[in-house]
Amino acid sequence: MSFHKVVVNVAFGWLPLAGLMHFLIDVLAQYLRHKRLPGPETTMYYGLNTAYALGHVILGILGLLIARRAIAVLGEWPALLLCDLATAAWFVIALLSIEYGAPPSSRHRAQGSISRRIQPIGTISS
Repeated sequence: MSFHKVVVNVAFGWLPLAGLMHFLIDVLAQYLRHKRLPGPETTMYYGLNTAYALGHVILGILGLLIARRAIAVLGEWPALLLCDLATAAWFVIALLSIEYGAPPSSRHRAQGSISRRIQPIGTISS
């Protein structure tokens, strides 16, 4: 097995695994433990994480299928350019959506408002 084939299979093989782990940890585990109260913020949180994980899985499986059927295609410049553009787009989307934080969990809502919970280090709460 050539080095190119190993690198391609590792790169595209990691994507479905990472997507599955992301979905299990950020969506399914929190849903099953009832960590988030129902509401639009929770729907957005679960939706963004589900779409991100599904994108990982689909792109990884598609890449593995191409690598299995036509590894030579992934060595040509159009395929390399497309993979580079997909990587850059994914990075930009991740950076733009990183500002979106998780909605408050049911435990935090019971403790009080966000402004009372989060205070700068070194301040004394009243």
